[in-house]
Amino acid sequence: MLIKSRDAGLAGLPATVARSLADAKPASFWLDSAGAPEPLPTLTGTTTADLAVVGGGFTGLWTALLAKERDPGADVVLLEAKTVGHAASGRNGGFCSASLTHGLGNGLQRFPGEMPLLERLGAENLSQIADTIGRHDIDCDFQLTGELSVATAPWQLDGAADEVAKARELGYQADLLDAAGIREELDSPALVGGIRLANRNAMVDPAQLAWGLRRACLAAGVRIHENATVRWVREKGAGLEVSAGYGALRAGRVALATGAFTPPLLRRAGNWIVPVWDYVLMTEPLGGERYASLGWTHRRGASDMGNQFHYFRLSRDNRVLWGGYDAVYYNGGRSSDDYASSPRTFGTLAQHFFAMFPQLEGVRFTHAWGGVIDTCSRFSAFFGTARRGKLAYAAGYTGLGVGASRFGAQVILDLLDGADTERTRLAMVRSKPVPFPPEPLRSAVIQATRASIARADRSEGRRDLWLRTLDRLGLGFDS
Repeated sequence: MLIKSRDAGLAGLPATVARSLADAKPASFWLDSAGAPEPLPTLTGTTTADLAVVGGGFTGLWTALLAKERDPGADVVLLEAKTVGHAASGRNGGFCSASLTHGLGNGLQRFPGEMPLLERLGAENLSQIADTIGRHDIDCDFQLTGELSVATAPWQLDGAADEVAKARELGYQADLLDAAGIREELDSPALVGGIRLANRNAMVDPAQLAWGLRRACLAAGVRIHENATVRWVREKGAGLEVSAGYGALRAGRVALATGAFTPPLLRRAGNWIVPVWDYVLMTEPLGGERYASLGWTHRRGASDMGNQFHYFRLSRDNRVLWGGYDAVYYNGGRSSDDYASSPRTFGTLAQHFFAMFPQLEGVRFTHAWGGVIDTCSRFSAFFGTARRGKLAYAAGYTGLGVGASRFGAQVILDLLDGADTERTRLAMVRSKPVPFPPEPLRSAVIQATRASIARADRSEGRRDLWLRTLDRLGLGFDS
């Protein structure tokens, strides 16, 4: 996790790299589509509902749709501050994983005794996502490709054999690959080995998935109001009252699904969430020879195994999405639309891209964007209730919520029902992450962590005293 100040422009970049970014549009490639639906009207006047869902990202959309599937007669209203899918759900990498714990290693560290159950629930969840996409005819390029973890230095493979063995025990089709093996999957001179997971991971167009779930919700009878910023939620009689748009909504129950924007509505969540800025590039479509030069025939999504890691994948039209590495926390948790454009970060990403794929020299980037994700100290979602059990929430996915958000929606509905289920009995659901300290100590801790992580990557992965202390506390930071 990195922390830094506002950035300068492209001065100092190699000319070829600067030219690759010169025409990049400052917008999410996924959201910059002719298929974007027209916004729905905001909330006006006073109305009622059985369930109010606050937030039109994946967690909110799944909560609304699953609530109608559980009880078709329920009156469900979804309130979105801007437009459905506009935030993290529409600008992520489109990695739809079965993992509910932000990866196998993170899960084994934090919930070792529950991993067989968590992995079974995660595999079922991914299968149910595929089923929903098929039933509702959502054209979101959903492909069960599997995933690659690639090493760019030998030290990154330390412990990889054990990870593969544990993955196989938990039902993964996992293989440890040497340099020749990984380059049969993805041809880059930078790669020295890696891990192939051939199942339990899918690629998806996240914006098309969000818009498809929006259509499914509307078809099921969910009322959706966009451009309806929620200002507060308070108890009102036997239920809750939500102030939004130009009106108010009285509901028996509220599902809070606003991620990094949760703390203003539920201040206690601010103890566990920090807003981290993630940045992404998308290339122009690759022609025949350029695409062939990658040898990316199985089209598996990939990430490298450094502490500060990149994630990358192919789009439907053979563009390469390249993101990650420079995850930024602005001092004091500041947030501004201006931070979505970070020329220095985009320049760093572009240089790393061409170091990974020198055969693509001369390729241009058409889109460069950034935005906030909600992260917590255990990197996987946490859950809770408030307002005497009439409000439930999920947050803290830390960038791997495309798939896990459906599971989070199930947990929210279970909690609102007061149900005793496999999900609600999980330690993952019953516990909370280690809280972050208050500011200004929070910024100082993250800044120190950033410096240590950078040193670890420069020193063959050796973690200094600060990182080892965080590991012992169960914080285990990476980017």
